[in-house]
Amino acid sequence: MTSETLKTADKIEILTLQDNYIEMTDFSGSAVVSRAFPLINGEIRASVGAEHGFSALVKITSGGTAHTLLFDFGFSENGAARNARTLGADMTEIEAAVLSHGHIDHTGGMGSLGAMTGRKNIPFVAHPSVFQSSRYLKLNKDFKVYFPAFTREAVEAAGFSIIESDKPCMLLEGAVLFLGEIPRRNDFEKGMPGVYRIRDGNEVPDAIEDDTSIVMNLKNKGLVILSGCAHSGIINTMRYAREAAGVEKIHAVMGGFHLTGNTSASLIDRTIQEMQKLQPDYIVPTHCTGRKAVAQMEGKMPGQFLLNMSGTKMTFA
Repeated sequence: MTSETLKTADKIEILTLQDNYIEMTDFSGSAVVSRAFPLINGEIRASVGAEHGFSALVKITSGGTAHTLLFDFGFSENGAARNARTLGADMTEIEAAVLSHGHIDHTGGMGSLGAMTGRKNIPFVAHPSVFQSSRYLKLNKDFKVYFPAFTREAVEAAGFSIIESDKPCMLLEGAVLFLGEIPRRNDFEKGMPGVYRIRDGNEVPDAIEDDTSIVMNLKNKGLVILSGCAHSGIINTMRYAREAAGVEKIHAVMGGFHLTGNTSASLIDRTIQEMQKLQPDYIVPTHCTGRKAVAQMEGKMPGQFLLNMSGTKMTFA
C-alpha cells in the first residue's frame, strides 16, 4: 500500500477515445453521459471510429486545478488519434500516461497519441511485465496467435519516460492511484484462459500480472475505477481498489471486464452477483466485456448501467 492519501476530486471526466462500439445516431444523454456529435460547419462530415481496443482521456478537477491523464492507447496506429482529432480533444494537456497491460489492443496507437501531446518525457506508468515477450494465444496445440512485442524502445520513441511499478503509487499530485499488480483472491476469476509465454525456453501460462487499473476519489461520492481488460478479474480489482485507496464506497466502475467468449460465459452471473454486493452507483462496461455480459448487466442492474461507446464522455461530479 502507498502511505499517501488519494485526494478527493470535484469532477472526473472520462472521454473514450476508442472502444469497440459506436452508434452515431444515439443522441441520448444526461448529466453523466455525453455522446459524440462531431460537426464541421454545421454539417455531419465526420464519424467516430470503433475498434477492438480501448483508450481514454481522463481529466480530474479539484479546487479549480485540473490534471489530465491518458489511459491506454487503442489498437491501430491511428484509430484513437483520429478520434481525438474528430472530437477536438486537447492532447497537449496530458501530464502522464498509464498502460493497463501490454496487449496490442491497448498499445497500438502509442506513437500517434504521443506525437499529439507535442512534448517529450511525459511520465509513462506501467507494471514491469508489460514488456514481456513471446506472448501468445494458443487455440490448439498446433495453432498459436502471437501478440506483437511491446518494448521500452517503442515507449521512449513515442516521447514517454518510463516508470515501472508493481505496487500502488500516486500520480498527478495524488489525484490518481495506480494500482500496480492486483491480487487474485477470489475463487472464480482465474485470468484469461489459453494464453502463454516463453520463459527460460519453456512454455508457461501467461498470468498477465501486468494487468492493472487506476482509481480516483470523487468528493462525497466514492471511488471511480477505470480498467483496461481486468484480466485480474473486475471483482478482484474493485476490492483491491477499496483496500489500496482506503475508501469503501465505489461510485463508478468503468472499463473492459473481459467476460467475452465461450470460456468466460460461466463467469457472467457470478460477476454480476458480486458486483451487486459491492453496490457501485454506476457500472460502465467497455471493450472486451462482451455482448452477453453487457446485456445481462443492463438487465440486472438497470439503474446503475451506463452504455459506453467511442467518443462518449462520462462526467462524474
